[in-house]
Amino acid sequence: MSLAEADILRRAMGKKDLAAMKNQKVMFIDGAVKNGISKRIAEDIFDAIFKFANYGFNKSHSVAYSYIAYQTAYLKAHYTPEFLAANLKNEFGNSNKVAAFLEDCRKLKIEVLPPDINKPSVYFDVDEKERIRFGMSVIKNVGIGAVEEMIKTKNKLGRNFISIFDFCSHVNTHTVNKRSLEGLVLAGAFDSLDNQRSRLFYAIESALEFGSKVQNSLITGEASLFGGALEKEFRVTEPALPNIEKWGSKERLAKEREVIGFYVTGHPLSKYEIDYKSFATIRLGESEKLEEMDVVRACGVITSLKIKIDKSGKTMAFFTLDDFSGSCEALMFSKTYEQYGKYIKEEECVFIIGRPESSGDAIKLQIEKVIPLDEAREAFTESIRICIDKEKHPVEKISEVRWTLEKHKGRIPVYMDLLSNGTKARRFSLKEYRVDVSNDFVSSVIKILGEDSLSFYSRK
Repeated sequence: MSLAEADILRRAMGKKDLAAMKNQKVMFIDGAVKNGISKRIAEDIFDAIFKFANYGFNKSHSVAYSYIAYQTAYLKAHYTPEFLAANLKNEFGNSNKVAAFLEDCRKLKIEVLPPDINKPSVYFDVDEKERIRFGMSVIKNVGIGAVEEMIKTKNKLGRNFISIFDFCSHVNTHTVNKRSLEGLVLAGAFDSLDNQRSRLFYAIESALEFGSKVQNSLITGEASLFGGALEKEFRVTEPALPNIEKWGSKERLAKEREVIGFYVTGHPLSKYEIDYKSFATIRLGESEKLEEMDVVRACGVITSLKIKIDKSGKTMAFFTLDDFSGSCEALMFSKTYEQYGKYIKEEECVFIIGRPESSGDAIKLQIEKVIPLDEAREAFTESIRICIDKEKHPVEKISEVRWTLEKHKGRIPVYMDLLSNGTKARRFSLKEYRVDVSNDFVSSVIKILGEDSLSFYSRK
């Protein structure tokens, strides 16, 4: 092999490019044979190289790697909230890794709280109840300087803020300005004072004006506004919050994601979690697995939607699809858009069928079919499985399940998986029951038996 050819092999090893390594095998072996090395030895050498290119370390690196792996495993096992909070801080620039850690928190039942102006912190923090709280510096337009100003002001005040007007009366509003306040409100930082974010958002200008008047009065000592009273004697009547319609969950979460980058106080997919577990063949944050698949099925929320006109004057769409594990860029060509474009809307939960395609270092999904998630259950469910554990579920619970099956009659066959003493589940066909897999039915079964007690089996 020439030096240039050898460098191509080296680069394929370094990048763990298995397809390129396979292409190099014939050239390597032929070259070795020409140089007087037997074909068997050349194949053995290349097999060793190929194995190392797949995943390999020298021994000194492996020992150090193993030691660090043990340390981090210990921390995750014994200091789980602190471990996850530290990783969230460290990886915040990588959206898929942050999404994966947030998913870990959800699976481990570790509550993740939005920022709070009465518990301000720059980075992710863990409270006394082992809950992780988002740091304020991750909020759009709220920098470290603004957070430090809030911490300093609250410590000086010696009490909690009691309203957005009280907050603006004490902080330096040049540092914590209008854009900072908008980010704080939309991120949920004022939820502990008033959880109706819409009216807080539209009160920001009046709160800043009120706070400016209070602070100017204290500085100048003007008696015209509040009768010359000292700060401790102020009894100021705060303006009323505007009468604004409360944002729905969808709009509130969309605005939250806009300023934080992630859904924190909920997720649009939460009410479709069983559908997500049952129908999706890929988790969008696991991009390395996408490369190995020809056709994928995924559930996600449409974000960052861009509608464009192609060269032939037809409409196509580019968007990001988010699920619990992360996100993936997606594109829909005009022919597909003509058929499914009506379902492509910002913050819409959809089920998609598509093909992964490489785009530089990233993987994109070329969308071939879209179904609203509200309709996917009806379109794909072939049967349902109800899991009953004799150790956990008393006879009364089984009776409740039977009553629920009778109440929600439909066309979907029902199977029961019976667990006993940790043995392999025995499956029974409940031939006398067919059900309608409505939201009411799903929530009823989960309420009786708990999460992971119900799953859908889909048509391939």
